[in-house]
Amino acid sequence: MASSRPTREQLAAAAGTTIPDVLRPGLDVLFCGINPGLYSGATGYHFARPGNRFWPALHASGFTPRRFDPSEQDELLDLGLGITNVVNRATARADELTGDELRAGGVRLAAKVAEYRPRWLAVVGITAFRTAFDRPKAIVGRQPDPLGETRVWVLPNPSGLNAHWTPTTLAEAFAELRNSVYSE
Repeated sequence: MASSRPTREQLAAAAGTTIPDVLRPGLDVLFCGINPGLYSGATGYHFARPGNRFWPALHASGFTPRRFDPSEQDELLDLGLGITNVVNRATARADELTGDELRAGGVRLAAKVAEYRPRWLAVVGITAFRTAFDRPKAIVGRQPDPLGETRVWVLPNPSGLNAHWTPTTLAEAFAELRNSVYSE
């Protein structure tokens, strides 16, 4: 099932829209993006832009048995996985978000984690994590402080714009999380 490509007009109209979480209680991992991009806002699917490497990394790391299309996002629930965002509103770029929005998103995310109680929260985007949770020195990987009973891991941003991480190193970072999730 391939997602249809939104038109330029649909992308423009997606600014400020929100998309539903892929979420239920007791997940193994709740992946948390920074915020939806316009492509995701227009399609209603998380990490929907074709150049985004979330879905390939999820598969290459062993979290999924095959590469899912963003339109199949709800199938993650059967694998014990879910998706949410720090900030709900869609923007063209994550740098359009304010520090106040990210901090407020961190508060909302902590409440969501307390309610749904995933085993792990995996935030994809170190800069957003640092701001949202006031952890200016946080690095990619397992974080020392849980959110309640939920352990926290920070992954690199899978956007194609994040050239510091290749598809291979991104998949390795996701696999490191996967190994921790299923070995504990």
